[in-house]
Amino acid sequence: IHLATENEQYLSELPEQAGYFKETRIVEFIFLLSEKWHLDQSTRFQAVELLERFMIKQVEQMCDGRGNAKGPDQGQRSSWSSVRDQIANTFVLRLVSCVQLASKLSLHYSRVTSDTALKFLQSLKYSYTKQELLESELAVLNTLHFHINVSTPLAYVELLLEVLGYNGCLLPAKPLHQLCVQLLDFCYLTRETIYDTLLKTAIENSTPSKLQIAKFLTVKEDFMLLAVGVISAGVFILSPRHWEQVVEHLNCITGITPQSILEFSYAVVRCIVGSSTP
Repeated sequence: IHLATENEQYLSELPEQAGYFKETRIVEFIFLLSEKWHLDQSTRFQAVELLERFMIKQVEQMCDGRGNAKGPDQGQRSSWSSVRDQIANTFVLRLVSCVQLASKLSLHYSRVTSDTALKFLQSLKYSYTKQELLESELAVLNTLHFHINVSTPLAYVELLLEVLGYNGCLLPAKPLHQLCVQLLDFCYLTRETIYDTLLKTAIENSTPSKLQIAKFLTVKEDFMLLAVGVISAGVFILSPRHWEQVVEHLNCITGITPQSILEFSYAVVRCIVGSSTP
């Protein structure tokens, strides 16, 4: 109930820019960095969501209420150029700070120290100091008003798997969990392709309008739907004979319709096999 409420509140306050900073190159960078530093599975998802929320807030702070760039009276184009430069100049530093902060939220694994972070940045030819690294972490914290411990889609997946087990679904728990984590990775890395397939399937049209794309934003940012779709796809791959039972249970638990679950599973599996055949 808590996760569902949190998800609904997030969707009700969704900024128009949601998803802008989840493009594949950024997500892949964070995932590879988390792997390099041997971080917990949840940390990489936490870091992606932290960076996304921070960057959107930062852009909002640089703009006025009409979405125009703040700055001297030198023309909007020049001001936007300045905003882009500011973001680009500190982007890798902010990304590393988000990974650092995410690692500190994981109590069971070692956190990323300043020395480790600086060594990595230096390997990329950046010459930041420990003080600048600390200030960057504080900038992220202050911008997000220290509200950084938010639930990730992995938390939704794991809780739903627990509820399925409690409700008597006889599933191979450990291999299904491992597969769901891999599928969640996959969904983050191929986000645009999966949701593009899902949108076209939902509207039964290969050329969605701008309005349909805009309205679809809440679907793309729905963590509960993502978790349900990942579990459904995982069961379909690992234990297809249990699939209908699991979909029925997920529908009862979350209220998400079997049709929506089916369409999401289809989009994920189709993206995996790379097939154009329905």
